[in-house]
Amino acid sequence: MSIYVFVYGTLRAGEINDLAQAAARRGLPVARYVGAASVPGRLVDFGDWPGLIPVDDGRRVRGDVFQVEPALIALMDEIEEYDPGKPGCFVRREIAARLESAADAAAPAPAGYLACQYYPIDPALRGAAVDIAADDWVCYRLARPAPDGR
Repeated sequence: MSIYVFVYGTLRAGEINDLAQAAARRGLPVARYVGAASVPGRLVDFGDWPGLIPVDDGRRVRGDVFQVEPALIALMDEIEEYDPGKPGCFVRREIAARLESAADAAAPAPAGYLACQYYPIDPALRGAAVDIAADDWVCYRLARPAPDGR
C-alpha cells in the first residue's frame, strides 16, 4: 500500500535530507515523484530548515508530492523527529495538496487535489524562527544572503 506525501523543505530533491537519497542510504524503495503542489500555510525560517505553519487565510506553500511505501514514512518520521504521542516541533498530519497540473496527478486525484501526509510544525514550538514571505523554501534559501553576509 503506497502513501502520498507532500514535502516542502529539506526532504525536497537536492536539499540536505533529499528523500530519494535518504531512501537509497537505507535501501528502501525509491519515492515516485507525482508533481509540484501546494498546501495552505506559511513558512518560517529556522536557519538550516523551514517550518510550515498551517493557515486558512489564502496563503499557500509550494512543494512536491511523492508516492512512497510505508517504510519510507518511518524514515521521514525519524528525519523530522516525529514520534506520535510525544511533543515535538514537527507533527505528521494529512492535508489535501493541490497539484499544479491535473496531468501531474495519478488517477485518485479528483480536481487536482490529493490526500497527502505532511509535516507542519506545532506553532507553539516555533521558538525564534523568523517569518518569511516566500512560498517556496528552496527558492528562498537559494536567494537569501549567506550567514557571513556574502
